[in-house]
Amino acid sequence: MFSAMSRMFALCVLMAFVNPVLSADDPAVQANVIYVGRDEEPRIPLSLLDIQAEDEGVLGVQLGLNDNQTTGDFLGHKYNLQAVLVAQSEDIAVQVSAALTDTAGLIIADLEAEDLLTLADAVPDALLINIRARDDRLRNADCRSNVLHVAPSRSMLADGLLQYLVWKRWDELVLVTGRHDVDALFASALKRAADRFGVEIVEEKDWTSVPGARRTDSGHHTLQQEVPVFSRFKEHDVVLVADEMDEFGEYLPYRTSEPRVIAGTQGLIGSAWHRTQEQWGATQIQRRFIKLADRIMTPRDYAGWAAMRSIGEAVTQTSSAEVTEIRQFLLSDKFNLAGFKGVPLSYRTWNGQLRQPVLVVGARMLVSVSPQDGFLHPTSVLDTLGYDEPETGCQVFKS
Repeated sequence: MFSAMSRMFALCVLMAFVNPVLSADDPAVQANVIYVGRDEEPRIPLSLLDIQAEDEGVLGVQLGLNDNQTTGDFLGHKYNLQAVLVAQSEDIAVQVSAALTDTAGLIIADLEAEDLLTLADAVPDALLINIRARDDRLRNADCRSNVLHVAPSRSMLADGLLQYLVWKRWDELVLVTGRHDVDALFASALKRAADRFGVEIVEEKDWTSVPGARRTDSGHHTLQQEVPVFSRFKEHDVVLVADEMDEFGEYLPYRTSEPRVIAGTQGLIGSAWHRTQEQWGATQIQRRFIKLADRIMTPRDYAGWAAMRSIGEAVTQTSSAEVTEIRQFLLSDKFNLAGFKGVPLSYRTWNGQLRQPVLVVGARMLVSVSPQDGFLHPTSVLDTLGYDEPETGCQVFKS
């Protein structure tokens, strides 16, 4: 897998460098962007219908680069993409620092939280745009002034989902949490959202079973017996599931003791992007991505596209690829991004998070879009999703 992805990254670099600049032989502005990701072992999907997305994240970045260069050709701006794929055993800071130059300080980081913080501290003069890590601490106590976030936080996703449940008046909830640390983080975000919007979690329960041989002849029979017993909850409207590792949440629909909606990480979910999104011109970006990648666009792909387009908008408006100017423009009220979500997207000045609507979706259909009607805010209704300025624990952006 490592060699296959390396070939893909080499192709990305080649495509970026051979794209001609029509206005001049020497571009007036040259934006050099580094994509950083970790080499990942393939995971066995829960269902054979789920095909693991290849080159996830970087193909969204490539689509954004193509869009940037379309405008750049008219303005004399050049965009170059260098992909750095780091093995699990390698030091992320060492590998990326070796790729940085005086003219390459813009980094699109497809990394989990610890790697993101390590890299941000190692290259303080660079600007990192996070397209993967959803940890709320990265937007609060562990924020960094040189990191912006396109990926929505867990609290943004939880708030978007819970707003819809409030709008439906489904206000008595049960919370089932998986056995992994990330499950506990999302469960905390769901509990925060429930408290914030005035709905009650009437019962909490942990799912501790280790996944077994689900493809054996008796697998469905065992689940059909176990789940109804497990799900004898107090009276409730919705079962919230925190199962980011996708180990058990998909087993709950249609098997619970009472016929109830399943929501959270499975069933009805909140997401930054989804294959079902077709509104506000989204069909055209979905089709362009499928043509490029020969697969559907995932939330990580969308975040990669939005990160590269953010850089492109800043370069176009400032005629500069200098890190300080790009960061200053992205955090100003002059920046907005048309993100195929119905409203302009912009970065929060208190923690660097891209404010954006949350799609509330089922497996095959867009159900709703949050913020929901009736949720008000003095400046931007999008700031009802995630940590608002009075709530933030991030101090470095204030200075």
